[in-house]
Amino acid sequence: MSKVAKSSVFPSVSDVLTMPLIRRARPRLAAGSAGLEGRVRWVHAAEVADIGPLLRGGELVLTTGIALSDDETALTAYIDGLADAGASGLVIELVRRWTDALPAALLAAAERRSLPVITLAQETRFVAVTEAVVAMIVDAQLAELRAAEQVHETFTALTVSGAEPSEVLREVARMTGAPVVLETLGHDVLAYDPAGGEVAELLANWAERSRAVTVAERTAYHPGAGWLVTIVGARGNDWGRLVLVSPDEPPHRLVVVAERAASALAVNRLVARDRESLERHTHRTLLTELLATGAPPVDLATRAGALGVPLEGRQLVGMAIRPETTPAATQEALRDLAEATATAARRTKIPALVGGVDDISVRALLSLPAQSNVDSALRRLASQIRSSPTAIAVVVGVGTTVRSITDGRRSMIEAAHVANAALRSPGGRSYHRLDDVRLRGLLHLLREDERLTAFAERELGPLLARDSAQGSRLVDLLRVFCEHGGNKSAAAAAAHMSRTAYYQQLSRIETVLGVSLEDPESMLSLYVALLAMDLGC
Repeated sequence: MSKVAKSSVFPSVSDVLTMPLIRRARPRLAAGSAGLEGRVRWVHAAEVADIGPLLRGGELVLTTGIALSDDETALTAYIDGLADAGASGLVIELVRRWTDALPAALLAAAERRSLPVITLAQETRFVAVTEAVVAMIVDAQLAELRAAEQVHETFTALTVSGAEPSEVLREVARMTGAPVVLETLGHDVLAYDPAGGEVAELLANWAERSRAVTVAERTAYHPGAGWLVTIVGARGNDWGRLVLVSPDEPPHRLVVVAERAASALAVNRLVARDRESLERHTHRTLLTELLATGAPPVDLATRAGALGVPLEGRQLVGMAIRPETTPAATQEALRDLAEATATAARRTKIPALVGGVDDISVRALLSLPAQSNVDSALRRLASQIRSSPTAIAVVVGVGTTVRSITDGRRSMIEAAHVANAALRSPGGRSYHRLDDVRLRGLLHLLREDERLTAFAERELGPLLARDSAQGSRLVDLLRVFCEHGGNKSAAAAAAHMSRTAYYQQLSRIETVLGVSLEDPESMLSLYVALLAMDLGC
């Protein structure tokens, strides 16, 4: 792991050699080609044999060589002094001291220390070289300042506007042209932008690759992975890492972009504390895409896998968790329930996408190993959800166990139907399947069928009209009768009426509807109609 260099705004030695002023002097690289990409911080003309102690690093030293000795040991010491001081290179004019070639000892020492040595074939005004290179350095610094100002303005605007993480990452990819990933400290991918590349390639084995990249500084470059990594967090509460893919060591401009993006993401999280967490937002996005009409996105499995939820070669189970409260729970309560469900899944070691995709429930898609016991896993998870200190009383609906992502949509829809149907008869179960809610479950699956609506209206229409016109409650009394299996005495007690008064009301119901409540089929039809009406049919 290397700390990111801040000097990349300076020109390299090879950049200096391309300048017209230098090219007119017919430059030739005599030794030290390995150091040609070293950065030139300043240009220093000096005719001193022990110049090393006077340098601060990054200088391109210009000399005629007149102060240098012919002694091999002295020449070697001269080159070592320059290299030890961090000089970026040595330019020697072949006019006064040497005219054809440089001493072999000097060249050997320069090659050993990877210090570029350049010869100029004709006399050159060193002051003009200094002015030209300094002008290049100043221009580069000004360009860097302008770029940094633009980056600052862009990310400030994104922060003020409350931009979502996906928008911030989109801007990072646009500015840098490089793929970027936002992950948790546990190496789950929260958001990403492939910058036009392949998503599958970017996220393949992400968690494993990311764990191998450790960061000593808040911003650092890992040459092995080709990653620029920036810690994301605020007020000492770090919660993620921003990874910019850069095969070569990034220039300072990319570092500025990454750090400003990390700041924008940290502020976004602080501002959004009263909204759902970024992790829940990411999960909700995937669940919404899965539930949308049509085939799920081709990259959904890859994106879910990057979140630590593998969807291929697994048993998938849809789950819906509904608060028992009436009316429906607040959005804040649903957010707390989603976090409680996600925490329960982590504690039971069940990979799951968890999020709120509507205003009444929390949805989840569980991913279980191919040979695991699904019922055992469901019992453990439901128990954890109910025991959470922040969880409210809930009904848990579970869909059919499936083995493909496409069928996962069906399982999640089925789970929602089961949870809704189970609201009126929770029965103390930790979770409900379709066969647990029986007739209610079937009717809930059919509740959008116009034929069921017409049936309910046909069976109960006259009674509903009578109650509306006269303010009676015959429908409620009929419901009590059906719920007690036609037992008039038990129904009268449940309705808090005398048997005589209740029997009179039942007789009135029979007259209004034109049916006999003693007929089992009539009572069954009316009960089915009542259940359908409860479901909003």
